[in-house]
Amino acid sequence: MSFCIAIDGPAAAGKGTISKAVAAHFDFAHLDTGLLYRAVGAKTFEGFSPIEAAMALTADDLERDDLRSGDAGQAASRVAAIPEVRAALVDFQQAFARREGGAVLDGRDIGTVICPDAEVKLYVTASDEVRAERRQKELAGKGETVSVEEVLADLRERDERDAARATAPLKPAEDATVIDTTEMTIDEAVAKVIALIEARRA
Repeated sequence: MSFCIAIDGPAAAGKGTISKAVAAHFDFAHLDTGLLYRAVGAKTFEGFSPIEAAMALTADDLERDDLRSGDAGQAASRVAAIPEVRAALVDFQQAFARREGGAVLDGRDIGTVICPDAEVKLYVTASDEVRAERRQKELAGKGETVSVEEVLADLRERDERDAARATAPLKPAEDATVIDTTEMTIDEAVAKVIALIEARRA
């Protein structure tokens, strides 16, 4: 039996952490779809065109060490605005979503485009300032020296580009439940989402 949970939202709102925790709780498979775009973006550094990179993407490409870098994040946002890149990755994501045993997918267009018939749709967000602080701490933990102000500017640039693109813009699905994590701890956010999903499955 398949059961799909679609979790969308902007960077550093907590959707990835929540998605992993929810997948572990329900023993569902998890796909961070942003990694697909980061992997495509990273392959463009090697001379591939974005469309070539998307069409040639393999599971091994998702294991690259540089996918969480700031450069890969910016490249992901750029290639994600290309309709042909998104089209090349749709089948992969939709097949994953309907695998037996349940699946959690997080990204920016899961509830709106990839899985419009998902059993549960969530949109995880937080204030710009809190997201910037979270991302700066994450990058600092990896040895990257960057100020909160720089991260905030980067996040706002990505948000604007992702929300303005013609194909699959960043926005909540009409029937998504919005979870604002600005004032929440991770444990509180995860508990709220798990309770919501359990209510839908009952």
